[in-house]
Amino acid sequence: MHIRVILCVFLLLFAAAASSQPAPTPVTPDQLTQAQIGEVDSAEVLMRLAATYKQAGDYQRMGWVLEQLLAMRPNSSDLRLALATTYAMQGQQSRTYDTLLKLQQVGYGVDLADNPNFAKVAGTKVWTYIVDQLKSNLKPFGEGKVAFDLPGGDHLYDSIAWDPKREQFLVGSVRDGTVLRVDAKGNSSPLVRADAGNGLWSVYALAVDTSSDSLYVASTSSVYFKGFTQQDYGKAGVFRFSLTDGKLLDKYLLESDGPPQTLSSIAVGPHGKVFAADGLRNIIYRLDGSQLKPLLANPKLTSLRGMAVGGDGRFLYFADYVMGVFGVDLAAGRAFDVHTDPAKLALGGIDGLSWYDNHLVAIQSGMSPRRVMRLALSADGRTVIGATPLDAAQPAFALPTYGTVAGNFLYFIANSQKNEYDGYGNPKDVTKLKPVEIFRTDLRFGWDASKHESISKADTVISKSKPGAGTFSNVEGGSTSVTGN
Repeated sequence: MHIRVILCVFLLLFAAAASSQPAPTPVTPDQLTQAQIGEVDSAEVLMRLAATYKQAGDYQRMGWVLEQLLAMRPNSSDLRLALATTYAMQGQQSRTYDTLLKLQQVGYGVDLADNPNFAKVAGTKVWTYIVDQLKSNLKPFGEGKVAFDLPGGDHLYDSIAWDPKREQFLVGSVRDGTVLRVDAKGNSSPLVRADAGNGLWSVYALAVDTSSDSLYVASTSSVYFKGFTQQDYGKAGVFRFSLTDGKLLDKYLLESDGPPQTLSSIAVGPHGKVFAADGLRNIIYRLDGSQLKPLLANPKLTSLRGMAVGGDGRFLYFADYVMGVFGVDLAAGRAFDVHTDPAKLALGGIDGLSWYDNHLVAIQSGMSPRRVMRLALSADGRTVIGATPLDAAQPAFALPTYGTVAGNFLYFIANSQKNEYDGYGNPKDVTKLKPVEIFRTDLRFGWDASKHESISKADTVISKSKPGAGTFSNVEGGSTSVTGN
């Protein structure tokens, strides 16, 4: 029986419904071989199997599952740590050490000194070295600092943009549907308020186009919004306001097709092209006239996050929280992998993504430690040829999310309060809500010292592009033409 059929039968064992037709005898999880597990290409099935093996204490098969998962998701450092733990539980010292050293080399930090899961492989000089190195990666690094605080209270400020013409920040509230104007000292005043006239909901992302005096707002009718109504549940769209006075200029709503929609990120290119992403459905839209039209949708994506348009407007880059960084050739309407070597650079856990002087700047909230990375790109924009940490493990990094480039600095939300809200969108304890801190990172930090970042130095390439391979290569329906064809 084919492995996919086997696993489908296995999953059906968890279903409550029973069939009136006699079913073939299923192959149970404890009978699966390493080769069979290696044929599984569904991350969801693999995660179910991992949970089953963990509960049963079958660490050998759990290790096989995690190896397959890591092959599919090489940017996930948490998966690599889980695999190291599984090796350790089996007493596989060499494999544990090798896996942990690879984690340390990509900057991962963790304190394993008293972790009982590693008792079978501890007690050697090599173990002590590895523990010390992993722990040293947790030390604060960088020269960034908190620039200012936002007003405290039940606002859930979770997006920020920079208006270079007026030299002011724009900050959006998920709870109020308000957009604040904020100066460099943190003084603020409302520019936009959600009301019946504009129909705005939760503000999830902001983008500025000064050439058209436009503030683009990615808004969703979410349960976090204080003005939420059941009638609007699942609606989302892009709203365009005047940067001068906050007047509503236009709005572009997604057509409702049943399941709820959300727009959680937005980007504007140098030629005024607007892109917005649904982070749950994993669809990127482009604003075409008065409509939001799908640009890209791929079933292999897990959770779309930040987006950034390259300086010449040719490529749109975006981050998937698990899979890493990808790009879209806007002229061809085709997506591509941004190539890296996961053994040297882990790009999982990215929330915010920005463009700066032929570099991508990534805010990795899902990395341990949380950090800001500057990524140098090759001349063709498809390969990371150098990477420099700008700030890492800073005390302010409680939950860093989206940011914006202002001059030679990246300003971003350092301590998003979204984990302080429950599944119904209400504060778990309003007294524990902290003022949101805006952190400032110097984008030129180590610029002269990091000569390896020069895109003219081919000998320092982290990874070379391999046409015909990758998440988006030869995937039917992986993307649609930017022209709609």
